[in-house]
Amino acid sequence: MRTGPVSAHPRHRSLLVSSLPSSLLFDRVRLVWPDGTVALDDVSGAIGVGRTGLVGRNGAGKSTLLRVASGLIAPTSGQVSASGDVAMLPQRLAVDPRRSVASLLGLEESLHALRAIESGDVDPRHFDAVGDDWDVEARAHALLAEAGLPAGALDRTVAQVSGGEAMVLALLGLRDARAAVTLLDEPTNDLDREARARVGELVRSWPGALVVVSHDIGLLELTDATAELYDHTLEVVGGPYSAWRAHRDAEQEAALRAERDAAQAFRRERRERIQAQDTLATRARVAHKAQVEKRVPKMFAGLRANSAQVSAGRLRTEMRGKEEAARSALTNASARVRDDDVVRIDLPDPGNAAGRRILTIGDDEREWIVTGRERVALVGPNGAGKTTLLERLVRGGESSASIRSRTFVDRLGYLPQRLDGLDDDRSVLANLEEAAPGVPTSELRDRLARFLLRGDTVARPVASLSGGERFRVALARLLFADPPPQLLVLDEPTNNLDLDTVDQLVGAVRAYRGAVLVVSHDDAFLARLGLDLRLELREGGFREEPL
Repeated sequence: MRTGPVSAHPRHRSLLVSSLPSSLLFDRVRLVWPDGTVALDDVSGAIGVGRTGLVGRNGAGKSTLLRVASGLIAPTSGQVSASGDVAMLPQRLAVDPRRSVASLLGLEESLHALRAIESGDVDPRHFDAVGDDWDVEARAHALLAEAGLPAGALDRTVAQVSGGEAMVLALLGLRDARAAVTLLDEPTNDLDREARARVGELVRSWPGALVVVSHDIGLLELTDATAELYDHTLEVVGGPYSAWRAHRDAEQEAALRAERDAAQAFRRERRERIQAQDTLATRARVAHKAQVEKRVPKMFAGLRANSAQVSAGRLRTEMRGKEEAARSALTNASARVRDDDVVRIDLPDPGNAAGRRILTIGDDEREWIVTGRERVALVGPNGAGKTTLLERLVRGGESSASIRSRTFVDRLGYLPQRLDGLDDDRSVLANLEEAAPGVPTSELRDRLARFLLRGDTVARPVASLSGGERFRVALARLLFADPPPQLLVLDEPTNNLDLDTVDQLVGAVRAYRGAVLVVSHDDAFLARLGLDLRLELREGGFREEPL
């Protein structure tokens, strides 16, 4: 039996509920953590065959849903059914660095048994391990070639390959195992462009059903359908991410129009009810005055008063009914409009003059000068030295012999990949107060609220926060520093952001009146920033790339 980075999980019982084929079926799945937090609340829905992208806000429960579907977590109630065996690659590929590349491919046991047999060992356990898999070594070499590695790499350890190569090998092993359903959780996080391209090719040609949780728009564009987990509801739209986004936007536009129309109808019905009440009151006063002045015979006046009361009561009931119906329609229309709680980023003006020299970057052949409000992207393969260059720039260390960088401003804001600029023992509020000492506490709380950090959360120590909350604290501390930074240095800022927050960050960076230096492997993100310069760092030098 093959064993990959994550073993294939026991088969779930299949359940056919419609004529349309599905790979995963969720039936009122509920999951409550031991502390009482509800992670999934009666999630129902079906994911079809083929490639499906699973999207949703940070904290929506996407990774949890995958773990429930894979069998790693048992739901508190409800049922998950699958079309066959389910295999999963978790978000963080936590493997022992001493493990072999063969184990990443899920072929170590078969290879070991085959080699033992070839050396003359006739232990029946070896034959059981090989089974019908006598071509395992040739297949392993083919997988290594697909990963861009030589045949001799089969016996290397995980520590002897890059993180991107390890991820690609793990994916190749899962594909080779051919589970009926495969689940991938953020497979391109921390990968460079070359590794992302390999992952994309694997996804494009994947056999069987595939579900991919990702914030990588390029990867999501390779899917056949897109499922969104929103407010504990699973909705699937045919087509890649762009089709789902267009569907969501059109749906919300229609919902907003319906809400405006319903609000207008409600106001009209309420206005007509008030006008009718005024008319009835006027008629009642006129009738009463006529009766007092005895301009109408007493018997006739009584009959007319009774008739008027009946008519007025009928009209009031009718008008109240119309108003209540309009109110109900407004409530239903409003329920269709998303009330998304999004991070709102509005950066202060650092006062950079347009022509002021901010930064220089160079190598042995050329130097680039960054001025005032320019936006620069630094790309290149993992291991090329991009993060090292940023840290030298920020901390003022010595440049290498061939790579030079220098900043000419005093106020520099740095967001590192590891988020190691926070004091874990101090509260969220204290961390922000340190960055903006002259800003009143009430205003700091307002700023944190814009990053969805509210109430008791701001008094908690940073060490107690979730990964997403911790990232938002680091981002808030950077962006709301007082005085504001003249140069923002961002190292892979989108790795921990949901797609809506990426939209907010893009808008903020584009509107920022300071200089920006960003390292990212996310080409879709970089393409939206309005870059002035794009440099690739490779083999000790820079190459200017077209924008």
